[in-house]
Amino acid sequence: QVQLVESGGGLVQPGGSVRVSCVASGFTLEHYAVAWFRQAPGKERVGVSCISGSDSSTHYADSVQGRFIISRNNAKNTVYLQMNNLEPEDSAVYYCATSSSWGEACTYYTGTYYSMDYWGKGTLVTVSS
Repeated sequence: QVQLVESGGGLVQPGGSVRVSCVASGFTLEHYAVAWFRQAPGKERVGVSCISGSDSSTHYADSVQGRFIISRNNAKNTVYLQMNNLEPEDSAVYYCATSSSWGEACTYYTGTYYSMDYWGKGTLVTVSS
């Protein structure tokens, strides 16, 4: 059974940093595209960042470009999202998801990443003073 578990969320002050993690069990993330999404209260879920399964190239939504960094640790079967210079608008539940197609690139269109098959339950990040 495939499980993705996010962790690392919490309360962060504006301008601060936090790293959220996505650990997989029953599935090896290496060579598969993994994306982070977020959903703020009353808003739709949107794609934030993705790391491809082919060459681990990365993609970021415009709203987080230059502030967030996605990375993998294959030995720990984990994907991270380092979030810097956080703004109150970054407050949301952050979800990770992975494709089940080997070597797939990230496909970003209309604010989301497509072809994600397995999802975690999310971790809450609140940016507030």
